[in-house]
Amino acid sequence: MVDGGVRVRFAPSPTGYLHIGGVRTALYSWLWARQNGGAFVLRIEDTDQERSTEQSVNVVLESMRWLGLGWDEGPDVGGPHGPYRQSERGEVYRDHAERLIASGHAYRCYATKEDIAAARAAYDAQGHKGGFRFESPWRDPATAPAPPSADAPSVVRFRAPVEGSTAWDDLVRGRIEVRNDTLQDAILLRSDGLPLYNFGCVVDDLTMGVTLVARGDDHIINTPPQILLYEALGAPPPTFAHMPMVLAPNGEKLSKRHAAVGVLEYRDLGYLPDALLNYLARLGWSHGDQEIFTRDELVAKFDWRHVGATAGKYDLKKLEYVQAEHLRALPPGALAAHVVPFLAKLGLEVSADDPRLLAASAHVKLRCATLVELADGLRYFFEPPRYEDKPRRKFLTPASGPVLRGLGAVVRDARVFEPEALEAAVKAWSEAEGLKLRDVAQPARVALTGRAASPGLFDVMAILGRDETLVRIETGAAMAEAAPPTD
Repeated sequence: MVDGGVRVRFAPSPTGYLHIGGVRTALYSWLWARQNGGAFVLRIEDTDQERSTEQSVNVVLESMRWLGLGWDEGPDVGGPHGPYRQSERGEVYRDHAERLIASGHAYRCYATKEDIAAARAAYDAQGHKGGFRFESPWRDPATAPAPPSADAPSVVRFRAPVEGSTAWDDLVRGRIEVRNDTLQDAILLRSDGLPLYNFGCVVDDLTMGVTLVARGDDHIINTPPQILLYEALGAPPPTFAHMPMVLAPNGEKLSKRHAAVGVLEYRDLGYLPDALLNYLARLGWSHGDQEIFTRDELVAKFDWRHVGATAGKYDLKKLEYVQAEHLRALPPGALAAHVVPFLAKLGLEVSADDPRLLAASAHVKLRCATLVELADGLRYFFEPPRYEDKPRRKFLTPASGPVLRGLGAVVRDARVFEPEALEAAVKAWSEAEGLKLRDVAQPARVALTGRAASPGLFDVMAILGRDETLVRIETGAAMAEAAPPTD
């Protein structure tokens, strides 16, 4: 056991994308470590050789970096308790298996799959329903037969107790107790030397000094055998916190059928890391009526006492609300830096310090939830408008041509090119011409942006600048004059 303070870990299997349900587990552990000045360990559980890939490892690392859940020890940063990939820890597992064999807590079993299948069939034939427990002939040293051959393959099994019970006080679930006679003599090491989940998990958590294991409540079944392994190795088990799963709105397990579930999908959809973490934190944990948290607030306020035991249901509308609040709270420079890559995807090379971007973002963000929406709302500031058909036909009519040309003259003569001054000048002109402001504003909006909705008209003019505003008004007037007459 490693001495020290709070030490927590996140141990994903690299078999695909990083699921947002797993991120919530990582987040709670990360918050607990940061709140207590502890260590957050990233461990890669890659013993599933058929499904684990290096590409998936990279996806895990990229996802965690994008989320800003930095780790203190892990496969790419190292640390005093590595290696941090299970596939590289074979010697550590073999050493601990030998210790358990030497102490009588484990034994080598030579039973084949056929032997186990035959034992199960005989059990079922006796009329039993469920509860099959394989009794290996090699469990009792006094009666164990000799190995079938000198080179016969074997596994290492744990000699589980058949009496009493195993219990623990779960930080989320409270007191949990399981009868030992319901447990199997679980395999610790396979014949190829690779550990099974429970053994690898215990050895890693023990040698890495993990003090708290937070995971989904689907792992409750694994906790009793793990506690017994700790006891057999002469070490106190860590504290456990088993959280309910993240479910789909209909109560099913959350999958791609219901929503985006991979972390990088949310990045590509234009969500902010802090917004996603804020939403996931509240999907199972409460702090009064507060809904919106900064990262620092989450670190300061998170506690296990208010993590609920009831499964949270994914709510896209709530996520979008949280995302929009975080988007609007970003200062101009940070917001601009976030949206620049999304503008680039639209073919717009814009610098994060472009004054138009800084000014326009402050207005457009009020109508957007994601960075994708924000980039789309900004594009007409950096390229000629793409005129949407319906507003073009509705507002750029022959009757609006003279209105736009009159507006162009007002814009050309404006002494001060700022929103307030422009608004005052246009209002004075429209009143003198007997026009209502809306009769001027909508054709002008479509001429300038190509859309029926935008930030304030005079804000748009000021951001575009006099010359570009005049070019677009002239274009809009020409389109209006060339439009077919309306009925």
